Parts: sequence; C-alpha cells; structure tokens
Amino acid sequence: VQLQASGGGLVQAGNSLKVSCTASRRFFSSDAVGWFRQAPGKEREFVAAIAWGGGRISYADSTKDRFRISKDSAKNTVNLQMNSLQPEDTAVYYCAVRTGSPIRSIYDYKYWGQGTLVTVSS
Repeated sequence: VQLQASGGGLVQAGNSLKVSCTASRRFFSSDAVGWFRQAPGKEREFVAAIAWGGGRISYADSTKDRFRISKDSAKNTVNLQMNSLQPEDTAVYYCAVRTGSPIRSIYDYKYWGQGTLVTVSS
C-alpha cells in the first residue's frame, strides 16, 4: 500500500494545522494508522495512532493534550489535527500503516508515506 501525507506548511506558534493521510487502497478494519514525526537531527518519534476498525486511539504523552487523530471513512483518510503548535513541533510528519493495534513502536509499522513538513515559527 502506498501512503500519502499532505497538509504540511508554515504556521506561527499558537496556531493550528491539519495533516492528512490517504492510501492507494481502502484501509482495512485490521489496519492501524499511525502518525510519526522526525525533527532535524532527531530520531523519528510516535505522535498518535488509530485503529481503522473500532477507532481505538493512542497518543504520545507530548501531544495528547493538543493533537487529535481521526478517521474519515468516506474519504479513506486519517487526519491529525494539531492545535497550539509550538516551534518544537517542527518536523516532517509521516503516516504509516500496520496490521493490528495502534501501538507506538515505529518498528512495527510496515508501510510508510513520504512525509509532509510542518514548520512552526516563533
């Protein structure tokens, strides 16, 4: 499956942005779709994930109060709404898919998109 992340851009601190993930096939009920990010010079880290079937959600501690992950079944899309953005949120945001639960480990996600750059200015 090919994934496409979109919606990145330049925003000022305190503002909001939504990034979206679409796929080359329909998401299955057994899929979990995760969002990860990689800041310059840092390792890729988990942001949030959602189970396509059932909608179980998990968040990183650093984003759970400001970010919201959701699915749009009609559009076959997983969205990440990011609020109160801060400069430290600047990163390339990737979506990924695995079969199973919406877990945090990047090593368990098999398919990855190319990422979309989010830049937050102070």
